[in-house]
Amino acid sequence: MASIATHAQRNTIRLQLKQNLILDVMRPDDWDALEPLLDVVDYRKGDLLVRQGDTEMEQFFVLDGMLKRVVSNAEGREMILRFAAETDMDTSYAAWRMKTPIPYSIVAVTKVRAAKIAMPQWVEFLEQHAEVKLRFEHEVMKLMSEVMAHTITLHLLDAPGRLSRFQRKHPELTGRIPKKELAAYLNLTPETLSRLKQKLGDPE
Repeated sequence: MASIATHAQRNTIRLQLKQNLILDVMRPDDWDALEPLLDVVDYRKGDLLVRQGDTEMEQFFVLDGMLKRVVSNAEGREMILRFAAETDMDTSYAAWRMKTPIPYSIVAVTKVRAAKIAMPQWVEFLEQHAEVKLRFEHEVMKLMSEVMAHTITLHLLDAPGRLSRFQRKHPELTGRIPKKELAAYLNLTPETLSRLKQKLGDPE
């Protein structure tokens, strides 16, 4: 973990942050206030950034790699709710606002580099930067809507429909997600996913 100012790749990290869908509205004085609060962390594939049930909350901006949001039931069965890659983010903001434990885990699908900030600091920053707060809360609403639509899709669409919807909604992720992860997200076996991709003429 390192601050941006002391990081060997600080110029690249600053550029990546400025391409983030939340932070690209920020002015120079906003950056001056936010940058000292951010830590840059490298995670290995499979690392837990957030554990379901945690009460210590953080905001993550993805710089490199891919995260997944996962919920587990009491029997240990997992469901992948969403993926987030470069320019995207993941957050515990809704749980923070509702004063409840985080209802999902956030896990590194690949090697990941992320900039993170403790939720109390992020909320305080948002309260002082109205334009960023507006953009952020809009994205949180979109994120929650996306997760809800995905869970409904699993019940309403057949296997080809689920894959087609994913490819239409997330062309930037198609081909990047490991087959096993994508199959789990779509509630398919890896073998079924392979057959569907072959029918569609998609490379593995």
